[in-house]
Amino acid sequence: MSDESTMLAPPRGMRDFYPPEMALRRRLFDVWHAAARRAGFEEYDACVVESLDLLKRKAGEEIVDQIYAFQDKSERWLALRPEMTPTLARMLAAREGSLTFPVKWYTIAQCFRYERMTRGRKREHYQWNLDIVGTDAVAAEAQVLGAAVNAMDALGLDARHYAVRFSSRALLGDLLASLGIAPAHHAPAFLALDKRGKIDDAAIERLLAAEGVDRDCTRRIFDLLSLDSLDAAAARLSADAPSLAGVRRFLEVAAAQGIGELLRFDLSVIRGLSYYTGIVFEAFDTAGKLRAIFGGGRYDRLLADVGGKPRSGVGLGFGDVVVAELLTDLALAGQAAGGADIEVGFMEPAQELPAIRAGAAWRREGKRVSVACHPEKAKVFFGRVSKSGAAEAVYIGPDDVAAGLLRVKNLATREQRDIPLRSVSD
Repeated sequence: MSDESTMLAPPRGMRDFYPPEMALRRRLFDVWHAAARRAGFEEYDACVVESLDLLKRKAGEEIVDQIYAFQDKSERWLALRPEMTPTLARMLAAREGSLTFPVKWYTIAQCFRYERMTRGRKREHYQWNLDIVGTDAVAAEAQVLGAAVNAMDALGLDARHYAVRFSSRALLGDLLASLGIAPAHHAPAFLALDKRGKIDDAAIERLLAAEGVDRDCTRRIFDLLSLDSLDAAAARLSADAPSLAGVRRFLEVAAAQGIGELLRFDLSVIRGLSYYTGIVFEAFDTAGKLRAIFGGGRYDRLLADVGGKPRSGVGLGFGDVVVAELLTDLALAGQAAGGADIEVGFMEPAQELPAIRAGAAWRREGKRVSVACHPEKAKVFFGRVSKSGAAEAVYIGPDDVAAGLLRVKNLATREQRDIPLRSVSD
């Protein structure tokens, strides 16, 4: 690739949004906003630059290799936010004395990660975040999932197209304890098991060995992941295990919310982020071609980690990249919706002012109207606007002005209706 063509491309892993891509992005954003508001979430936002210390406090020193970090002119270490959850924790901790918990907040945030790109993964993306903080009731898990399912419905996606796989870190922790693995080793075990399928089992065994887990225990940990139903997992635990009761209650609440048919118990769903403590979930396309569409789970220590009071919460992250891939694969991305309702053109300079007046009148009625900037021949005008996505077109010539009529043409059906010019130009 030449230097000139490289200069014209966005930086690697970043995206430009031309009008067709912008129309799909706007459609996603509109659906996300509507679904969040229907479920009673309040919108918030924050700066795109965060303190590097905040990110390292939550994720550890290794986060520096995965993000865009830099020093400002005062030599403070900052970073482009890789996710919204640390920022949410900071904001809640800063004003928790004046907030009424539980809070139900949402945002659509642009996030940046410096990582290897694959299909469905960019170095920047927009993510819809839903969080309920300040309750340990599993109704919160069902509510964030219900909002996400509502958004999927609005996009034309249902149980034919995706399923939500879920598990519980608390349940897996109880299962690990039943094998004699100390609680101190549970978090490293979660992180190691989350890598299964990404690295080979021998590498996972070495990771677990470094945490003091012997080979026999590692084999039994792998065996746990073969449990293919909640009943099979329950058979390894006492009937009154709180983690088991929590999962069953979650299923009851989800069923009442009408999303039960989408749920699939899968003990291998662990989620790599260390702050998850309870039920975790990920949505995948049924064809198995893409990365997770959305995911999230229960966290109990997030606010405490940034200096706030310990509060339990649930979060869900839903990125724009994978769902756009899925909609495109299923031919559900739709026609670009960014164009005008009505395109207005004119033949000669003498018809420009009537065209402008007509456009202004339709805009006052709430219509989206695009008026040509210069005279055009009729053939050129209709050839141009037929590709614009507009519903209707009006072309004004001297005969139309003399007759006092506007001919409004439906660009899909080619049908035409006449309206008085005076009705849109007074």
